[in-house]
Amino acid sequence: MPKPTRLKLVLVMRGLKQEWLAEQTGLPSTTVSRIVNGATPTLRNAQKIARALGVSVDDLWPLEEGESDEG
Repeated sequence: MPKPTRLKLVLVMRGLKQEWLAEQTGLPSTTVSRIVNGATPTLRNAQKIARALGVSVDDLWPLEEGESDEG
């Protein structure tokens, strides 16, 4: 069984549904579903989701070991 994403854990812990997140962000529910289930969001979509939840993008998608945010 795949490990749940941080986004999915936040939604569950707060008792929120994907439909709520789609409404808050203006993203299609299919896009939200894919992201909740592990698809990598665009930076813009990640920012919308983080803003709606009141957290940082890094809280939901931390850099993996060995990755760098320097371009």
